[in-house]
Amino acid sequence: MSLTPQTDQRSGDGSGWLTRNVVGMGVTSLLADTGYETVTAVLPGFVALLGVPAAALGAIEGVADSVSSFVKLAGGWLADRFGHRKAMAVGGYFLTGACNGLFGLASGWPLILAARALAWLGRGFRSPITKAILADSVPAEARGRAFGFERAGDTLGAILGPLLAVGLLTYLGSRVSNPFAPFRIVFLLALVPGLGSAACFAFLVCDKQGATAATRLWAALKSLPRSFRRYLWGVGVSGVGDFARTLMILATTQLLSHGRGVVRSAQIAALLYVGHNVAYAAWSYPVGALSDRLGRRGLLALGYLAGAITASGFAAAFWWRFESLGYLLALFLLAGISIAIVDSLEGAMTADLVEKDIRGTAYGVLGTVNGVGDLIASAVVGALWTGISPVAGFAYAAVLMGAGALVVYWLR
Repeated sequence: MSLTPQTDQRSGDGSGWLTRNVVGMGVTSLLADTGYETVTAVLPGFVALLGVPAAALGAIEGVADSVSSFVKLAGGWLADRFGHRKAMAVGGYFLTGACNGLFGLASGWPLILAARALAWLGRGFRSPITKAILADSVPAEARGRAFGFERAGDTLGAILGPLLAVGLLTYLGSRVSNPFAPFRIVFLLALVPGLGSAACFAFLVCDKQGATAATRLWAALKSLPRSFRRYLWGVGVSGVGDFARTLMILATTQLLSHGRGVVRSAQIAALLYVGHNVAYAAWSYPVGALSDRLGRRGLLALGYLAGAITASGFAAAFWWRFESLGYLLALFLLAGISIAIVDSLEGAMTADLVEKDIRGTAYGVLGTVNGVGDLIASAVVGALWTGISPVAGFAYAAVLMGAGALVVYWLR
């Protein structure tokens, strides 16, 4: 198969989809996810040692996601209007990778909030740009496979990151007396793959497209097709229940900490998160390929439904005090399958519904809707968790994600 760059090519059978750009973006995503998933895996344990409550962690994740979401709209539109998509994407990867090390300097929640927000600003800015480049690099008939391949690379990094984090915590925990030191060292080492992702995108990905849209932002938004705007309703309803995965890790840490201690429970939770990411990686490409044959809407609704079942499972775990590792692993695996379906198909479905010249703007809008939903979801789940109980927080998430599945399935 050819690995030469291809731009918005078309073929009847979708052959020739594994282009140099697809491979390059897959490797870039692997490195980027290795970096920030290393951070994500140990961050809940770190904030637990600092004494940061669940409400604060939920607020931190929500603010970071909202910053990411709003900058997605700007990044996608700027790329459509002015071009220079590759340079913008490289800058985004660099900012996210550089912020990984800032967590190692934190002694309280303010710097954690600042580092997370800056990292997600870079991630949000480049996200619609990279998706637009990816959509332009393959035939329309193979978009599901291309997005699934890129997601698989992303998630392979999300497997390596937590494994690296757990291995380092285990090694350093027995050799360093200061309980904070192992976490800080992990954060600093996460700089290596994070910054490597920017270099990889710069050297492997080719994008010759210049500016394509001369319209102002408001005019570009108004030009988005009605079918895409209807689709966003389902994405938005599900999004306001789709809480950050760090809350799953924190929930597991709390459920297991009674007999094991915080550090040991954090290590186990991180390993379960690896299982989540294994399921994510294993399902991303097959789901994308299946959607090329069967259509995306029903599969996407199924992905949202799996997320609702996961949230219900965590609510039940707190209600009945389930501490079974097998039960918790099943929840993490189901959550990984859910996000594999959603992440692979939301981007491919957007490319199906929107013309090429405003595709960056469309991805920006999609990201904004998702980000606003993440802000609401993480903040509300964290607030209900702290103010009432974890059961209330996860039950709220289950209801909203289930409703989103119904909306996506019934709205044509």
